[in-house]
Amino acid sequence: MAMWVFGYGSLIWKAGFNYDDRLVGFIKDYRRVFYQGSTDHRGTPEYPGRTVTLEPAPGEVCWGAAYKISNEEDKGTAITYLEVREKQYDKKAYLDFFTDPAATTPAISGVMVYIASPDKKLNKNYLGPASVEEIAKQIVHAEGPSGPNRDYLFQLEKALIQIGCKDEHVMDLADKVRRILSKGELNAS
Repeated sequence: MAMWVFGYGSLIWKAGFNYDDRLVGFIKDYRRVFYQGSTDHRGTPEYPGRTVTLEPAPGEVCWGAAYKISNEEDKGTAITYLEVREKQYDKKAYLDFFTDPAATTPAISGVMVYIASPDKKLNKNYLGPASVEEIAKQIVHAEGPSGPNRDYLFQLEKALIQIGCKDEHVMDLADKVRRILSKGELNAS
């Protein structure tokens, strides 16, 4: 039986594991938000970056990519890889995945997705909501072993545009970060 993994952040442009198929689509009743702190990839414990997680949002959809992994060895390798890569995400959910906005039946049921919950006891790196201005400033300044936090944001924006998704939260943040950088506010903040 095949395993499916849904990516709504960096997994969209960089899976990092072998897969048989990749489908563009969405999950329902969630929205993508830059509320998760990253102290291992896009920031440090002293200055966390911000990466996306999902929060429940009835009636909304979150676009991304689902990856099908059939080979047993590839499944094991993918899970081992994802457990390290997504270690700051404390929850796994198995959700319905849709490829057609008009569909009432999912294309795939039980797609695995990593979520960083807002429960500070389980997820010490959850940063939570903030204004676009505050999140943008944090993204401008944060950098970790995987590079500057702003590269993550810009890559996500580009990947979403390539799959035909206009995510207002991501686009607003990317525009704000570009304005901060163009004004030379990097050192003034």
